[in-house]
Amino acid sequence: MPLSGLELCQRMEKQARAFGLEIIREEARCVTISGGGITVDGTGGPLRSVALIVASGARSAPLGVPGEMELMGRGVSYCATCDGPFFKDQEVAVVGGGDAALDEALFLTRFCKKVYVIHRRDEFRAIKLLVERASGSERIEMATSTVVEKIIGTGGVEAIEVRNLKTNRVYRIPVAGVFLYVGLSPNTQFLPGTVRTDEKGYVITDGDMRTSVQGIFAAGDVRSKSLRQISTAVGDGAMAAMSAARYLESMVAK
Repeated sequence: MPLSGLELCQRMEKQARAFGLEIIREEARCVTISGGGITVDGTGGPLRSVALIVASGARSAPLGVPGEMELMGRGVSYCATCDGPFFKDQEVAVVGGGDAALDEALFLTRFCKKVYVIHRRDEFRAIKLLVERASGSERIEMATSTVVEKIIGTGGVEAIEVRNLKTNRVYRIPVAGVFLYVGLSPNTQFLPGTVRTDEKGYVITDGDMRTSVQGIFAAGDVRSKSLRQISTAVGDGAMAAMSAARYLESMVAK
């Protein structure tokens, strides 16, 4: 049986707890360096450590159109795997042209009777296999060179207003849900000025996951890299943990 991402995370958490991991559910607000230590200021108070691994991931970037924020959680979603089953036998739209957009569009065909894929370019950025599978699905309709202008609805999503960039034609597509995959933004809002980041805000590391600040490491989707998948995140985490352990050992040796 296939294993969902949520189930995999739950198994990993269970195993980590079995080895004595303490999990504190708080929001990190700021990271500061002082006195040879690292302080994470969270919603529950400051936590001080000698080493820190940043694995805060990335979040879906907003589309930025009217109706998106107002209808978030009421038809507007950034996770088809999470919310797809709520739209059984209904029509939905997926906005985006990368691997995630087409992969989730294919996933939605398990529940939805029709899936519109809205993409602003003529060609998709997704890998050829995903494009072929999506194009060949009877439940998926592609709308290229098209952008979403507005998400319409009162208590929930009722339609999207789109515009064809070639003809400038504006029209509505009745849908019950809109799934947005227009990019990612790193969760680094608590790190401004602490470690070196790239132009998009992703944390820059070396091959051992070390950041520009001694004692701080980064792993997973928050890191500046070309591929963001579970397999690469797990590899990053293993390397970051090893590097952090070596750093701690060097501190003891001093």
